[in-house]
Amino acid sequence: MADFDYDVLVIGAGPGGYVAAIRAAQLGLKTACAESRETLGGTCLNVGCIPSKALLHASELYEEAATGALAKLGVKIDKMSLDLDTMQGQRKDAVKGLTGGIEFLFKKNKVDWLKGLATFTGANTVDVAGKKVTAKNIVIATGSSVTPLPGVQVDNAGGRIVDSTGALELDKVPGHLVVVGGGVIGLELGSVWRRVGAKVTVVEFLDQILPGMDGEVRKEANKIFRKQGFEYKLGTKVTGAEVGKKGVTLTVEPAAGGDAEKIEADVVLVSIGRRPNTEGLGLDKIGLELNARGQIETDHDFATKVPGVWAIGDVIPGPMLAHKAEDEGIAVAENIAGLTGIVNHDVIPSVVYTKPEIAGVGLTEEAAKEKGAVKVGKFPMMANSRAKTNHEPDGFVKVIADAETDKVLGVWIIASVAGTMIAQAAQAMEFGASSEDIAYTCHAHPTHSEAIKEAAMAVTGKPIHM
Repeated sequence: MADFDYDVLVIGAGPGGYVAAIRAAQLGLKTACAESRETLGGTCLNVGCIPSKALLHASELYEEAATGALAKLGVKIDKMSLDLDTMQGQRKDAVKGLTGGIEFLFKKNKVDWLKGLATFTGANTVDVAGKKVTAKNIVIATGSSVTPLPGVQVDNAGGRIVDSTGALELDKVPGHLVVVGGGVIGLELGSVWRRVGAKVTVVEFLDQILPGMDGEVRKEANKIFRKQGFEYKLGTKVTGAEVGKKGVTLTVEPAAGGDAEKIEADVVLVSIGRRPNTEGLGLDKIGLELNARGQIETDHDFATKVPGVWAIGDVIPGPMLAHKAEDEGIAVAENIAGLTGIVNHDVIPSVVYTKPEIAGVGLTEEAAKEKGAVKVGKFPMMANSRAKTNHEPDGFVKVIADAETDKVLGVWIIASVAGTMIAQAAQAMEFGASSEDIAYTCHAHPTHSEAIKEAAMAVTGKPIHM
């Protein structure tokens, strides 16, 4: 058998890649991870999930103080102001701490970090920064990057037309921010800048925000964000953008066709989705082609059609979510080690970190109904004692169950802590729970999670508190 430098080489150190590398090393495999960024953690830690949450949290606190919401609770602030430099500073600190933490974990688990872009030169060979590296198993975990919008050139350095990375780095609050795309990232970053003083307009090609989520949740979220001050142009496409000295002039027109109009913006955030990072990998050298969506196809074990080459995360089909990539990272390492690594792709929660948060797992009501008869239980957060006490009345919990078996098919939540609450629903579904199982599980009082119990009780028509 040929000698290899490594048992496992992971390309990419994002949530999928670094987790795969650590797990492989924990299982006794000699492991390396190739990463071209200066820091580990990929998009998520450097310019995605983590820094955006740092700004979302800080901007929430700012808004609570600025709008007098705290005064209603007896917390009076005589003078307050926005210190954007400090707000941005704590974001950078969060990123630095967490990316440094992964570097520590690599050292602890004896994972070699190969600095540079990895390109295949053969099925078991890559070139990293001019150096040949061989590995018995190679895992592609290169993630995704922002999808470009034709006719709208992103220039993060210029600070006028930005993507999600540039929107994190703005050094002053824009007077008018136009967000192109009504999905998760656009709404989260739009929320940050709206809270600290920007006027925010969301331009969405479809007729409703949050594509792919439950229809009722989309409608309710639209209403809540509108009440907060978001303006929408739904069913609208952007056809051009002109950068001037003072801002950007966007040209938009109805998606179905019609007269064009101009929108003046200080900053435009292009947020229409993400696409897999497969360019420059040299996949042609190993005979690995992409599917119609530019993704790498794998089998159930995350093996590609090329022996010894595996793929996980945003480069393969499925939702582009950090936690999906992490679970796949653990699974692929276990499969390489001869164990059984499985990811249940039917139970992957998704969260929007706005205020309130929005979370879902499993099927939407629309998708569930296509498969057969369902029963739906709903419970409003305004009837939940903790939410009421905390002045957080917006939203609801919705449990969708099979009409015949009562098996839970999907759970959708709008609530201040929906992202944390959804874990219970995901775990219940992983165990194949019925709505009755959730309804008869004792929940601590007073907690937001009681709304899940009540919604489960509502499946059979008997919640207590409404």
